[in-house]
Amino acid sequence: MTIKRVGILGAGKVGIVLAGLALKAGYTVRISGSGAVEKIALTIKTMVPGAVASENADVVANSDIVILAIPLSRYKNIDPAMLKGKLVIDAMNYWWETDGIREEVLDPSTTSSEQVQDYFQGATIVKTFNHMGYHNLQEEARPKGDPKRKALFVTGDDHQAVDTVAAFVDSMGFDTVVHYSIADGIMTEPGSPLFGASLKRDELAHIIDHFDETEFGKKIAAKQL
Repeated sequence: MTIKRVGILGAGKVGIVLAGLALKAGYTVRISGSGAVEKIALTIKTMVPGAVASENADVVANSDIVILAIPLSRYKNIDPAMLKGKLVIDAMNYWWETDGIREEVLDPSTTSSEQVQDYFQGATIVKTFNHMGYHNLQEEARPKGDPKRKALFVTGDDHQAVDTVAAFVDSMGFDTVVHYSIADGIMTEPGSPLFGASLKRDELAHIIDHFDETEFGKKIAAKQL
């Protein structure tokens, strides 16, 4: 699959940063926010000139890949039929300050990405861009081969989709550590040793390889989260 057009649902800090990276990498970018287009048009024109502010439906229809960069508590505001057949990056995380009580947002028995995939059943979900802070995403993207290049974790159930997204992440300025299980997205959620991590590939891979030994990993194994 060739990616030329990037759509971003969410015009907050993460969405704006990813739009900037995508434009720099040579992609065309459409981005939507909550409410009317006029509400975000000036912000987009000022902060990411070259990106097109539009409505959700237009963003999705005119994109090869769609990034969910909205508060996790709002993903069900999107009609699942809209993303049918689309390759979708889940860049969301639960965060109490914006999402409220966790139990009201998420089923505690599965990861957030599994629940996102279940909701958007007609789409293919891949998890990435969610464990590194937006400042780091913006400031630490580097060309391939740069010794200071950082890495992002990429995971999902569909092997081809994960490989496609990993190549996309690489083009955006980051190395990748790849898994093929959407449930492994738990490794990047708040409370995990990866959340907030801005690490080189070997460092990131080491933490992932030893994840089960961490306190967070032990709690997951014991189903205490």
